[in-house]
Amino acid sequence: MKTVVFIPARYASTRYPGKPLVKLTGATGDSKSLIQRSWEAATSVPGVDAVYVLTDDDRIAEAAHLFGADVLMTSEAARNGTERCAEAVGQLTDLPDIVINLQGDAPLTPAWFVEALIDAMQVDPEVQMATPVLLCDRLTLTNLVTDRREGRVGGTTTVMRPDRTALFFSKEVLPHVGNLESPPDVWHHVGVYGYRPDALRRYGTWDEGALERAEGLEQLRFLENGVPVTCVPVEGRGRVFWELNNPVDVARIEAVLKKEGIA
Repeated sequence: MKTVVFIPARYASTRYPGKPLVKLTGATGDSKSLIQRSWEAATSVPGVDAVYVLTDDDRIAEAAHLFGADVLMTSEAARNGTERCAEAVGQLTDLPDIVINLQGDAPLTPAWFVEALIDAMQVDPEVQMATPVLLCDRLTLTNLVTDRREGRVGGTTTVMRPDRTALFFSKEVLPHVGNLESPPDVWHHVGVYGYRPDALRRYGTWDEGALERAEGLEQLRFLENGVPVTCVPVEGRGRVFWELNNPVDVARIEAVLKKEGIA
């Protein structure tokens, strides 16, 4: 099956304007932009046929071209990364079997997260949309709970049915964590999506729903329109996964880059 990776990136982030061009210092002292580090994460995935940065901003496009990325320009009307992917897939002359959306604020996404997602979609052709989830370790759960207690919107959690289809996604910590010493299982939603091209096409025809609007989570549009979202559990293998959502996350991500020896 042919697989392409799209990396949506926009400059006008409400919480963190200019986020894709924020510099992150790695283990060797090299400073690279967030979008470059996300692109390097995507290009490290085996078996992917192509990787594209998607943007409506010339500054991001120029920066991406400078580090060697292929770029597809999308419209300013795209309200989220999935809408941007729906636009971009229509620009491809050779339609892929699987489209992966690796969000441009997730440079710590390990290659095996994406591999697991691709494998799950190859095994079951009925899966129209899928996303990885990671059981929170103590550090990640503490960061999630701390962010909410201090009024920051950080990572996303999910709750699932026994068959691993999603019941809901939220920027709150679900289920409720009353005690960090003996917490329930909390699944951290990883910022990667896999779609069939037809699912992307349908997504572009649906209006934004009330739950999607309230949470600011694009994947809820699938649930609100009756399309199951398959959650694929992945293992961290000692790697701390964290997205860059707020300025405080820069230090968190740089600490992981140094710990993992990522240049």
